[in-house]
Amino acid sequence: MNIYKVLNNQFFSVDRYSLVPIRFEDRYSIMNWRNEQIFHLRQVKLLNKRDQDEYFKNVVSKLFDKEHPNQLLFSLIQEDVCIGYGGLVHINWVDKTAEISFIMDTLLEEINFDKIWEVYLSLIEKVAFQELKLNRIYTFAYDVRPHLYVVLQRAGFKQESRLKNQYLHDNKYVDALIHSKFNYND
Repeated sequence: MNIYKVLNNQFFSVDRYSLVPIRFEDRYSIMNWRNEQIFHLRQVKLLNKRDQDEYFKNVVSKLFDKEHPNQLLFSLIQEDVCIGYGGLVHINWVDKTAEISFIMDTLLEEINFDKIWEVYLSLIEKVAFQELKLNRIYTFAYDVRPHLYVVLQRAGFKQESRLKNQYLHDNKYVDALIHSKFNYND
């Protein structure tokens, strides 16, 4: 198992779900999910196995030994199967902020989105606020999946801003929404 130097704990769990440092063996599932869900990601082209291998070799593998990596990526596991991945990205160690990223297995998104998103948010919040003592975590999402925001609000995130006409989706510009949550326990 990979270990992040910056974290004391590497394993976070709730119910039957666990969040662990991103696993190499999950890379092709992650690639497939990203390609299937490209419409809501800041990804400009479909990934192939070579792209994914290069990314894991040249970017992901170097994150584990850094004192202050710019991102921490995790596999979300349910009963030994990776069902999603995400992390804290664009980490600002001075201001103690990070953006949350997450995608799940496309099939599960269609049938169990709310539950898995809620579980992931609770786990990544433990990483951000308890482990890293960050001040603020936030999401940046194109306004193409309204069900996303309901779960964020239930988890205590507040809409911080709406950026107009940020993304061309189906020949129409859509807004981007930023939702934030602050660490009031620190």
